[in-house]
Amino acid sequence: MTTSSPGAQEIASHELEMPSRHDNVSEQTGQDEYVYIADRYNLIRRIIFIMTVCSSMFTNQLGLCNSLTTLEIIGDSFGVTAPGQLSWTVSGYGLTLGTFVLIGGRLGDEFGNKAIFIIGMGWLALTSMMAGVSVYSSWPVFVLARVLQGLGPALTVPNALAIFGKCFSQGPRNMGFAWFAASAPVGAMAGLLFGALFAMAWWPWIYWSQALGVAFLFVLAIFAIPNMPVEGEKNQRRTIRETLDRLDLPGGATGVTALVLFNFAWNQSLVTTWDEPYVYVCLILSFLFLAAFLFIEIRLARHPILPVAVLTSDIAFVFGCTAAGWSTFGIWLFYVIRICLNIGGQTPIQLAAWLSPILVTGISTALIVGKIITKVPAPFIMLFAMLCYFLTSLLMALRPVHSTYWTYFFFATIIATFAMDSSLPAATIIFSNAVPRQYQGMGSSVIMTIVVYSISLGLGFAGTIELQINNGGHTKAELLHGYRGTLWFSVGLTAFGTILALIFLLKDLRRRKLARNQEGEEKNDSSEI
Repeated sequence: MTTSSPGAQEIASHELEMPSRHDNVSEQTGQDEYVYIADRYNLIRRIIFIMTVCSSMFTNQLGLCNSLTTLEIIGDSFGVTAPGQLSWTVSGYGLTLGTFVLIGGRLGDEFGNKAIFIIGMGWLALTSMMAGVSVYSSWPVFVLARVLQGLGPALTVPNALAIFGKCFSQGPRNMGFAWFAASAPVGAMAGLLFGALFAMAWWPWIYWSQALGVAFLFVLAIFAIPNMPVEGEKNQRRTIRETLDRLDLPGGATGVTALVLFNFAWNQSLVTTWDEPYVYVCLILSFLFLAAFLFIEIRLARHPILPVAVLTSDIAFVFGCTAAGWSTFGIWLFYVIRICLNIGGQTPIQLAAWLSPILVTGISTALIVGKIITKVPAPFIMLFAMLCYFLTSLLMALRPVHSTYWTYFFFATIIATFAMDSSLPAATIIFSNAVPRQYQGMGSSVIMTIVVYSISLGLGFAGTIELQINNGGHTKAELLHGYRGTLWFSVGLTAFGTILALIFLLKDLRRRKLARNQEGEEKNDSSEI
């Protein structure tokens, strides 16, 4: 349930490169016509192209949501009922996705966005088939398949944004990004609905059907997405050493290892508790690898995968707000569904119907934000998003288990959609304004990394809280106490994020006021002269 503006960063990076490649207006015009190849497509061809690229976000959300309401059904088939083990089905998928999004974008820059997009689709099809086949094996194999599934969207999502940026000029491009955002709630609803339907027959069909659909998209992408030979020719002129330098393999390896170990420690603690020494060892090692990553990015890397040196206080606010908001989203979605299924007695099909308003509000919000994002200052939109996150968390924490749907649940669902589809573009714009031009192209990958990694990590934190306060979860009252504890934790997170957004807004207003005063003084000085 994300929105479209992240791709604007690839656009900015791409457009900034053009003047250096051409010396006159006529050459520039000709090159633009060649680069923006999708502008010349007829309506049917353009629709197929947009749908194919948007399928990356659709399949991403489908893969996340098709397991949310069926966790207990899948776990029962393997004899697994512990909440900590069940949560790996969701958090493991998010862990891989969040860890490799940044690397997926860099691989697309170096080896071609279309090629990496297609590889990602193929990988997702294979691992989805593996998830279904795991019914004949064991729970660890199923969890491994879910973890590996996350690598598919990590390759397709950032490269989909780059493909739109390189194939469309500004006007058609904005509409493409709007539909990219709108595909997220459609994918989420498809996952919730068809996950529940296939589970009524036999749960492996949740993943086998996904594998068949993604395999079709794999073939379609080969023909529907145009080649971008300009980027390919640029890559051919590089030596192997130059390519390795640009990939920043040492930085990528240490960064990925740090993220995986840190997230693994928190999520595995739900299964084995913190009494196991290896959990502490993984946590300590994650900090050591993080230190190594920062050293490589600051001192050694010629083309850092994350230019730490340019990170400012503005970016710190962006990261804090984004992490708080999307961690809350993961907690809210996972534990509200657990309350409904395990305490309230709702069915997976009923929950899909309860969450169906996101289709309307998600699509409309994405399209509206796409229109106003250039007219309303991003800090205002960020504060609005954080307030929506806070209200959603508060409504769900206060919601009586057997309350009427049209009270707490309905309004919380609507407000949550506003939060998700407004926070991401605001974060991207703030990030774009805070870093130098040469780092614009990494914007979407960095923000998406924060988003999806925060979802997985938030579930790890919430699960630890749940296990500490539910007294074993032997009764429904104990389960509910643990679930509510996690929802109040999400309220605290969003309150913190709201305070950060408010501080940043005040800081931005002060900066604008100083700029206006300085501009007025300069005008007065010039008039006196």
